[in-house]
Amino acid sequence: MAATEQDIQSGRMSRWYKKDLDVNESFREILEKYNGIPPDQVLPHIIAVRDKAWAIHPYPCVGQGLFLEPTIPQHALYPEIVSRLKTGNEKFLDLGCAFGQDIRRLVYDGIDSANCYGSDLLPDFIDLGYELFQDKSKLHTKFFPADIFDETSPLSSLNSTIDIISANAFFHLFNWDMQKKASLRIVKLLKPKKDSLLVGRQLGNTNPGEQSRWTNEGTAYRHDIKSLQRFWDEVGEEVGAEFRVDGFEQVVDGIRNKAGEPSLTWMEFSVRRVS
Repeated sequence: MAATEQDIQSGRMSRWYKKDLDVNESFREILEKYNGIPPDQVLPHIIAVRDKAWAIHPYPCVGQGLFLEPTIPQHALYPEIVSRLKTGNEKFLDLGCAFGQDIRRLVYDGIDSANCYGSDLLPDFIDLGYELFQDKSKLHTKFFPADIFDETSPLSSLNSTIDIISANAFFHLFNWDMQKKASLRIVKLLKPKKDSLLVGRQLGNTNPGEQSRWTNEGTAYRHDIKSLQRFWDEVGEEVGAEFRVDGFEQVVDGIRNKAGEPSLTWMEFSVRRVS
């Protein structure tokens, strides 16, 4: 549901809005070299698209401009991901792709866009992604406006065809049971073979458990690496497979932890099918 102007201006969401955005060199490189946007127009262009998104969906990642730092190239397994996708024999899905910034990074790094797929619950982000990167006429990626919890969504056409799934800032939105439902759906999307891979980054907690959501609507389960392995052990038991979890956690310092959540971490993870 789109936020009202009153919501945005009242302060309920304004704490997440950063007026001045910093554009890192990696993202600037994509816009200038992949998209051909003149250097002096990069920042105004970004802010214009961000503000359109903020007026519809005032999420922290939008207001803070977190999408300006593609997540997947920072992942420890990025060299493996690129190497596998460059064979042309594997397919990639960005789940909760937002503006599709990670897909554009992969394409810029030499991956065939036709072997990349994106999905987001909100079609606005997909449209705004085309506007941000100005590549609708040349990008061959197929995007799916879809709900991961809907078994009949267009995503079902990808069942058992995907080799690598990226899910950033995704699982931490849900409680344990909803994460389980999403993970079982992800297993269906992945090829049922060794080394099928799920990667991502998300919020965690040094004391794993259910935490009140920042919107005060229900709870969300925050993992550490050990609890995430236990979680995927349960998923494996249900689907008759074995998964190995790897990753690391960094405690979010008090200045960046605007939600005031105790022991909050930022977790990088990978979940690899081993049997």
